[in-house]
Amino acid sequence: MGISIANLVRHYGAVRAIDGVSFDIADGEFVSLLGPSGCGKTTTLRCIAGLEDPTAGSIALDGRIVSAPAQGVLVPTHERQVGMVFQSYAVWPHMTVRENVAFPLTIRGADKARIEQEVQKALGRVSMGHLADRHPSQLSGGQQQRVALARAIVGNPRVLLFDEPLSNLDAKLREEMRGEIRQLQRRLGIAAVYVTHDREEALSMSDRVIVMNDGEIAQIGSPRELYHRPINRFVADFVGKVSFLQLQRRGDAWLIADGTTILTRGEGIESSTALAAIRPENIHLFHSMETQEGKTQLRGRISQAHYLGPYTEYHLEVAGETLRCYAQEDFRIGSEVIVTIVQDHLVILPD
Repeated sequence: MGISIANLVRHYGAVRAIDGVSFDIADGEFVSLLGPSGCGKTTTLRCIAGLEDPTAGSIALDGRIVSAPAQGVLVPTHERQVGMVFQSYAVWPHMTVRENVAFPLTIRGADKARIEQEVQKALGRVSMGHLADRHPSQLSGGQQQRVALARAIVGNPRVLLFDEPLSNLDAKLREEMRGEIRQLQRRLGIAAVYVTHDREEALSMSDRVIVMNDGEIAQIGSPRELYHRPINRFVADFVGKVSFLQLQRRGDAWLIADGTTILTRGEGIESSTALAAIRPENIHLFHSMETQEGKTQLRGRISQAHYLGPYTEYHLEVAGETLRCYAQEDFRIGSEVIVTIVQDHLVILPD
Protein backbone atom coordinates (compact mmCIF):
# COMPACT_ATOMS: atom_id res chain seq x y z
CA MET A 1 0.00 0.00 0.00
CA GLY A 2 1.40 3.39 -1.01
CA ILE A 3 -0.39 5.74 1.41
CA SER A 4 -2.81 5.01 4.23
CA ILE A 5 -4.56 7.80 6.15
CA ALA A 6 -6.77 6.94 9.14
CA ASN A 7 -8.98 9.41 11.05
CA LEU A 8 -6.63 12.33 10.39
CA VAL A 9 -7.38 15.45 12.44
CA ARG A 10 -5.63 18.82 12.43
CA HIS A 11 -6.71 21.66 14.72
CA TYR A 12 -5.59 25.29 14.69
CA GLY A 13 -6.98 26.42 18.02
CA ALA A 14 -10.75 26.09 17.74
CA VAL A 15 -10.58 25.63 13.95
CA ARG A 16 -10.74 22.03 12.72
CA ALA A 17 -8.87 22.26 9.40
CA ILE A 18 -9.10 18.46 8.96
CA ASP A 19 -11.82 16.53 10.74
CA GLY A 20 -11.50 12.73 10.62
CA VAL A 21 -10.18 12.20 7.09
CA SER A 22 -9.46 8.59 6.02
CA PHE A 23 -8.38 7.15 2.66
CA ASP A 24 -5.92 4.70 1.08
CA ILE A 25 -3.89 5.15 -2.11
CA ALA A 26 -2.39 2.12 -3.82
CA ASP A 27 1.08 1.93 -5.33
CA GLY A 28 1.03 3.54 -8.76
CA GLU A 29 -2.31 5.26 -8.17
CA PHE A 30 -2.80 8.97 -8.93
CA VAL A 31 -5.34 10.59 -6.59
CA SER A 32 -6.39 14.24 -6.51
CA LEU A 33 -7.66 16.15 -3.48
CA LEU A 34 -10.21 18.55 -4.97
CA GLY A 35 -12.07 21.30 -3.18
CA PRO A 36 -12.44 25.04 -2.55
CA SER A 37 -9.96 27.16 -0.65
CA GLY A 38 -9.95 26.33 3.05
CA CYS A 39 -11.44 22.84 2.65
CA GLY A 40 -8.38 21.09 4.17
CA LYS A 41 -6.79 19.59 1.08
CA THR A 42 -3.42 21.36 1.37
CA THR A 43 -3.29 20.75 5.12
CA THR A 44 -3.83 17.04 4.44
CA LEU A 45 -1.00 17.05 1.91
CA ARG A 46 1.35 18.88 4.28
CA CYS A 47 0.59 16.35 7.02
CA ILE A 48 1.56 13.53 4.64
CA ALA A 49 4.79 15.37 3.81
CA GLY A 50 5.60 16.01 7.47
CA LEU A 51 5.34 19.79 7.08
CA GLU A 52 2.35 19.86 9.47
CA ASP A 53 1.92 17.88 12.70
CA PRO A 54 -1.52 16.21 12.90
CA THR A 55 -3.57 16.55 16.06
CA ALA A 56 -4.78 12.96 15.83
CA GLY A 57 -4.99 9.99 13.49
CA SER A 58 -2.25 8.14 11.63
CA ILE A 59 -0.33 8.27 8.36
CA ALA A 60 1.52 5.31 6.84
CA LEU A 61 3.76 5.43 3.78
CA ASP A 62 4.61 2.16 2.08
CA GLY A 63 3.40 0.29 5.17
CA ARG A 64 5.52 2.31 7.60
CA ILE A 65 3.75 4.56 10.11
CA VAL A 66 5.29 8.03 9.86
CA SER A 67 2.79 9.95 11.99
CA ALA A 68 0.65 8.79 14.91
CA PRO A 69 0.38 11.39 17.71
CA ALA A 70 -1.34 8.96 20.10
CA GLN A 71 1.68 6.64 19.86
CA GLY A 72 4.27 9.41 19.91
CA VAL A 73 5.36 8.67 16.33
CA LEU A 74 6.47 11.61 14.15
CA VAL A 75 9.03 10.86 11.45
CA PRO A 76 10.70 14.05 10.12
CA THR A 77 10.14 15.09 6.53
CA HIS A 78 13.61 14.22 5.24
CA GLU A 79 13.22 10.63 6.47
CA ARG A 80 9.84 10.00 4.80
CA GLN A 81 11.20 9.63 1.27
CA VAL A 82 8.54 11.83 -0.28
CA GLY A 83 8.97 13.99 -3.35
CA MET A 84 7.02 17.25 -3.31
CA VAL A 85 6.29 19.87 -5.96
CA PHE A 86 5.13 23.21 -4.56
CA GLN A 87 2.83 25.82 -6.08
CA SER A 88 5.63 28.41 -6.13
CA TYR A 89 8.19 25.92 -7.59
CA ALA A 90 10.54 26.74 -4.63
CA VAL A 91 13.50 26.70 -7.03
CA TRP A 92 16.46 28.51 -5.44
CA PRO A 93 17.67 31.35 -7.69
CA HIS A 94 21.33 31.20 -6.55
CA MET A 95 21.67 27.52 -7.50
CA THR A 96 22.00 26.00 -10.95
CA VAL A 97 19.47 23.50 -12.23
CA ARG A 98 21.85 20.68 -11.31
CA GLU A 99 22.34 22.03 -7.77
CA ASN A 100 18.61 22.51 -7.24
CA VAL A 101 17.85 18.94 -8.24
CA ALA A 102 20.73 17.57 -6.16
CA PHE A 103 19.66 19.37 -2.99
CA PRO A 104 17.45 16.62 -1.45
CA LEU A 105 20.26 14.08 -1.80
CA THR A 106 22.88 16.54 -0.56
CA ILE A 107 21.06 17.16 2.72
CA ARG A 108 20.73 13.38 3.19
CA GLY A 109 24.50 13.05 2.93
CA ALA A 110 24.59 10.94 -0.25
CA ASP A 111 28.00 10.51 -1.87
CA LYS A 112 28.93 12.63 -4.90
CA ALA A 113 28.93 9.78 -7.39
CA ARG A 114 25.38 8.75 -6.48
CA ILE A 115 24.19 12.36 -6.50
CA GLU A 116 25.55 12.94 -10.00
CA GLN A 117 24.01 9.71 -11.27
CA GLU A 118 20.58 10.39 -9.75
CA VAL A 119 20.54 14.03 -10.89
CA GLN A 120 21.32 13.07 -14.48
CA LYS A 121 18.59 10.43 -14.41
CA ALA A 122 16.00 12.84 -12.95
CA LEU A 123 16.84 15.62 -15.41
CA GLY A 124 16.67 13.15 -18.27
CA ARG A 125 13.16 12.10 -17.23
CA VAL A 126 11.93 15.70 -17.54
CA SER A 127 14.03 16.54 -20.64
CA MET A 128 16.13 19.14 -18.83
CA GLY A 129 19.60 17.58 -18.98
CA HIS A 130 20.84 20.12 -21.55
CA LEU A 131 20.01 23.00 -19.17
CA ALA A 132 21.72 21.59 -16.08
CA ASP A 133 24.16 24.49 -15.70
CA ARG A 134 21.64 27.31 -16.09
CA HIS A 135 20.18 29.34 -13.24
CA PRO A 136 16.39 29.68 -12.72
CA SER A 137 16.43 33.29 -14.01
CA GLN A 138 17.45 31.87 -17.40
CA LEU A 139 14.47 29.50 -17.53
CA SER A 140 10.83 29.86 -18.52
CA GLY A 141 8.03 29.11 -16.06
CA GLY A 142 7.48 25.69 -17.59
CA GLN A 143 11.20 24.87 -17.39
CA GLN A 144 11.30 25.92 -13.73
CA GLN A 145 8.36 23.63 -13.08
CA ARG A 146 10.26 20.77 -14.69
CA VAL A 147 13.23 21.51 -12.41
CA ALA A 148 10.90 21.29 -9.40
CA LEU A 149 9.54 18.02 -10.75
CA ALA A 150 13.04 16.59 -11.27
CA ARG A 151 13.96 17.54 -7.71
CA ALA A 152 10.83 15.78 -6.44
CA ILE A 153 11.68 12.49 -8.17
CA VAL A 154 15.44 12.46 -7.57
CA GLY A 155 16.50 9.62 -5.29
CA ASN A 156 13.42 7.47 -6.04
CA PRO A 157 10.85 8.70 -3.47
CA ARG A 158 8.16 6.35 -2.18
CA VAL A 159 5.34 8.84 -2.90
CA LEU A 160 4.89 12.01 -4.93
CA LEU A 161 3.01 15.03 -3.58
CA PHE A 162 1.81 17.98 -5.66
CA ASP A 163 0.47 21.22 -4.16
CA GLU A 164 -1.34 23.05 -6.99
CA PRO A 165 1.84 22.93 -9.10
CA LEU A 166 0.37 24.37 -12.31
CA SER A 167 -1.53 27.39 -11.02
CA ASN A 168 1.22 29.85 -12.05
CA LEU A 169 1.36 28.67 -15.66
CA ASP A 170 -0.68 29.90 -18.62
CA ALA A 171 -3.61 27.78 -19.85
CA LYS A 172 -1.83 26.12 -22.77
CA LEU A 173 1.26 25.24 -20.72
CA ARG A 174 -0.91 23.93 -17.88
CA GLU A 175 -2.56 21.50 -20.27
CA GLU A 176 0.83 20.37 -21.59
CA MET A 177 2.29 19.90 -18.10
CA ARG A 178 -0.75 17.90 -16.95
CA GLY A 179 0.07 15.27 -19.52
CA GLU A 180 3.79 15.27 -18.68
CA ILE A 181 3.21 14.88 -14.93
CA ARG A 182 0.75 12.02 -15.45
CA GLN A 183 3.02 10.17 -17.88
CA LEU A 184 6.02 10.53 -15.58
CA GLN A 185 4.05 9.26 -12.57
CA ARG A 186 2.90 6.24 -14.57
CA ARG A 187 6.47 5.44 -15.59
CA LEU A 188 7.67 5.70 -11.99
CA GLY A 189 4.78 3.56 -10.76
CA ILE A 190 4.51 5.22 -7.34
CA ALA A 191 1.55 6.67 -5.45
CA ALA A 192 0.80 10.34 -6.07
CA VAL A 193 -1.40 12.88 -4.28
CA TYR A 194 -2.29 15.98 -6.27
CA VAL A 195 -3.95 18.99 -4.60
CA THR A 196 -6.02 21.28 -6.82
CA HIS A 197 -9.13 23.43 -6.90
CA ASP A 198 -9.25 23.04 -10.70
CA ARG A 199 -11.84 20.37 -11.57
CA GLU A 200 -10.45 19.97 -15.10
CA GLU A 201 -7.04 19.05 -13.70
CA ALA A 202 -8.54 16.61 -11.23
CA LEU A 203 -10.85 14.89 -13.72
CA SER A 204 -8.32 14.62 -16.54
CA MET A 205 -5.33 13.38 -14.50
CA SER A 206 -6.67 11.18 -11.74
CA ASP A 207 -7.47 7.52 -11.20
CA ARG A 208 -9.64 8.67 -8.31
CA VAL A 209 -10.68 12.04 -6.91
CA ILE A 210 -11.32 12.89 -3.25
CA VAL A 211 -13.68 15.85 -3.00
CA MET A 212 -13.24 17.76 0.26
CA ASN A 213 -15.37 20.39 1.97
CA ASP A 214 -15.03 22.00 5.40
CA GLY A 215 -12.24 19.65 6.47
CA GLU A 216 -14.15 16.49 5.60
CA ILE A 217 -14.41 14.13 2.63
CA ALA A 218 -17.59 14.77 0.66
CA GLN A 219 -17.14 11.89 -1.83
CA ILE A 220 -14.45 9.59 -3.22
CA GLY A 221 -14.70 8.05 -6.67
CA SER A 222 -13.38 7.85 -10.19
CA PRO A 223 -13.72 11.03 -12.26
CA ARG A 224 -16.64 9.51 -14.16
CA GLU A 225 -18.42 8.42 -10.97
CA LEU A 226 -18.14 11.87 -9.42
CA TYR A 227 -19.27 13.63 -12.58
CA HIS A 228 -22.20 11.38 -13.47
CA ARG A 229 -23.24 10.14 -10.01
CA PRO A 230 -22.54 12.80 -7.36
CA ILE A 231 -24.09 12.09 -3.97
CA ASN A 232 -25.05 15.66 -3.04
CA ARG A 233 -25.43 19.18 -4.39
CA PHE A 234 -21.95 20.31 -3.34
CA VAL A 235 -20.16 17.54 -5.23
CA ALA A 236 -22.40 17.92 -8.30
CA ASP A 237 -21.72 21.65 -8.40
CA PHE A 238 -17.98 21.46 -7.74
CA VAL A 239 -16.93 18.81 -10.26
CA GLY A 240 -18.62 20.45 -13.26
CA LYS A 241 -21.27 22.80 -14.56
CA VAL A 242 -24.71 21.69 -13.49
CA SER A 243 -28.27 22.94 -13.20
CA PHE A 244 -30.86 22.01 -10.60
CA LEU A 245 -34.62 21.62 -10.69
CA GLN A 246 -36.60 21.60 -7.45
CA LEU A 247 -38.80 18.49 -7.27
CA GLN A 248 -41.93 17.65 -5.29
CA ARG A 249 -43.06 14.05 -4.79
CA ARG A 250 -46.60 13.09 -5.75
CA GLY A 251 -47.17 9.40 -5.22
CA ASP A 252 -44.42 7.62 -7.15
CA ALA A 253 -43.79 10.60 -9.42
CA TRP A 254 -41.60 13.68 -9.18
CA LEU A 255 -43.01 17.03 -10.33
CA ILE A 256 -41.37 20.39 -11.00
CA ALA A 257 -42.90 23.73 -9.95
CA ASP A 258 -45.31 23.99 -12.92
CA GLY A 259 -46.70 20.52 -12.25
CA THR A 260 -44.88 18.71 -15.08
CA THR A 261 -43.83 15.15 -14.27
CA ILE A 262 -40.13 14.41 -14.57
CA LEU A 263 -39.14 11.01 -15.93
CA THR A 264 -36.40 9.82 -13.64
CA ARG A 265 -35.24 7.11 -11.29
CA GLY A 266 -35.50 8.46 -7.76
CA GLU A 267 -34.60 5.35 -5.81
CA GLY A 268 -33.25 5.93 -2.33
CA ILE A 269 -34.85 9.34 -1.82
CA GLU A 270 -37.38 9.06 1.00
CA SER A 271 -38.27 12.73 1.49
CA SER A 272 -41.12 14.59 -0.23
CA THR A 273 -38.75 17.01 -1.94
CA ALA A 274 -35.54 16.54 -3.92
CA LEU A 275 -33.27 18.09 -6.51
CA ALA A 276 -32.75 17.00 -10.10
CA ALA A 277 -29.15 17.64 -11.22
CA ILE A 278 -28.60 18.00 -14.97
CA ARG A 279 -25.34 18.58 -16.85
CA PRO A 280 -25.57 21.15 -19.69
CA GLU A 281 -24.47 18.65 -22.35
CA ASN A 282 -27.44 16.43 -21.42
CA ILE A 283 -30.07 19.07 -22.24
CA HIS A 284 -31.22 19.26 -25.87
CA LEU A 285 -33.23 22.05 -27.47
CA PHE A 286 -35.97 21.78 -30.09
CA HIS A 287 -38.39 24.22 -31.71
CA SER A 288 -41.46 22.06 -31.19
CA MET A 289 -42.75 19.31 -28.91
CA GLU A 290 -42.24 15.72 -30.08
CA THR A 291 -43.15 12.42 -28.43
CA GLN A 292 -39.88 10.80 -27.32
CA GLU A 293 -39.94 7.74 -25.09
CA GLY A 294 -37.82 7.94 -21.94
CA LYS A 295 -37.38 11.70 -22.24
CA THR A 296 -38.81 14.63 -20.31
CA GLN A 297 -39.91 17.62 -22.39
CA LEU A 298 -40.35 21.04 -20.82
CA ARG A 299 -41.20 24.45 -22.18
CA GLY A 300 -38.54 27.09 -21.70
CA ARG A 301 -37.35 30.49 -22.85
CA ILE A 302 -33.78 31.46 -23.75
CA SER A 303 -32.57 34.29 -21.50
CA GLN A 304 -28.84 34.36 -22.30
CA ALA A 305 -26.48 33.08 -24.98
CA HIS A 306 -22.67 32.84 -24.73
CA TYR A 307 -20.81 31.79 -27.87
CA LEU A 308 -17.81 29.60 -26.90
CA GLY A 309 -16.53 28.35 -30.27
CA PRO A 310 -17.46 24.64 -30.49
CA TYR A 311 -20.88 25.40 -29.02
CA THR A 312 -23.05 28.13 -27.51
CA GLU A 313 -23.98 28.03 -23.85
CA TYR A 314 -27.63 28.97 -23.40
CA HIS A 315 -29.38 29.95 -20.18
CA LEU A 316 -32.98 28.78 -20.13
CA GLU A 317 -35.86 29.86 -17.91
CA VAL A 318 -37.86 26.73 -17.07
CA ALA A 319 -40.63 26.63 -14.43
CA GLY A 320 -39.01 29.46 -12.47
CA GLU A 321 -35.54 27.84 -12.56
CA THR A 322 -32.51 28.59 -14.73
CA LEU A 323 -30.95 25.74 -16.69
CA ARG A 324 -27.73 25.86 -18.70
CA CYS A 325 -27.21 23.85 -21.85
CA TYR A 326 -24.80 23.53 -24.78
CA ALA A 327 -25.99 23.59 -28.39
CA GLN A 328 -24.42 24.10 -31.79
CA GLU A 329 -27.66 25.36 -33.31
CA ASP A 330 -28.45 29.08 -33.12
CA PHE A 331 -31.39 30.23 -31.00
CA ARG A 332 -32.43 33.83 -30.43
CA ILE A 333 -32.52 35.32 -26.94
CA GLY A 334 -36.16 35.50 -25.87
CA SER A 335 -37.29 32.64 -28.09
CA GLU A 336 -39.47 29.82 -26.78
CA VAL A 337 -37.93 26.33 -26.98
CA ILE A 338 -38.66 22.76 -26.01
CA VAL A 339 -36.15 21.48 -23.45
CA THR A 340 -35.57 17.71 -23.71
CA ILE A 341 -33.79 15.68 -21.02
CA VAL A 342 -33.05 11.95 -21.22
CA GLN A 343 -34.22 10.03 -18.13
CA ASP A 344 -30.85 8.36 -17.52
CA HIS A 345 -29.08 11.72 -17.51
CA LEU A 346 -30.99 13.06 -14.52
CA VAL A 347 -29.51 12.54 -11.05
CA ILE A 348 -31.88 12.88 -8.11
CA LEU A 349 -30.22 14.29 -5.00
CA PRO A 350 -31.39 14.98 -1.45
CA ASP A 351 -32.82 18.46 -1.10
